[in-house]
Amino acid sequence: MSTAYDSGLTAGQWELLEPQIPAAKPGGRPRSTDMLSVLNAIFYLVVTGCQWRQLPHDFPCWSTVYSYFQTWRGDDTWRQINIHLRMQVRVSEDRHPSLSAAICDAQSVKVGNPRCHSIGFDGGKIVKGRKRHVLVDTLGLILMVEVVTAANISDQRGTKILFWKA
Repeated sequence: MSTAYDSGLTAGQWELLEPQIPAAKPGGRPRSTDMLSVLNAIFYLVVTGCQWRQLPHDFPCWSTVYSYFQTWRGDDTWRQINIHLRMQVRVSEDRHPSLSAAICDAQSVKVGNPRCHSIGFDGGKIVKGRKRHVLVDTLGLILMVEVVTAANISDQRGTKILFWKA
């Protein structure tokens, strides 16, 4: 399988992800959209940062891709894919597929929009912006990215919010 873009899935990657893609809903018209093309379009967006409407024409229509993205976001498909891939990586690293420990981490990032409400100054990193609080396993694989706060929120406070949401 040849991919037109660097962000495209290889045959091996598609083989891992295909079983995780929900089947078409019963009844109605059969699914005519190629799910590999939908995933490649989503990954293209993630890598390039382009707008939905700016998807190249060799992908399915942007509104179709967006619809699948939103549906999978709402029905936990993305979370299930993350869990599945994390377990695969853990097994390949001779680790137990299930987690035994988690680590909280935070990253402060600059924000370009000064009108945003949740901007603060992180004195430790000398950054004015926001802070991402993430939960990772012992291999550094992401478990959850749920909390984005102003950068002046302490890591301890952000971790409490993260655990509360987890």
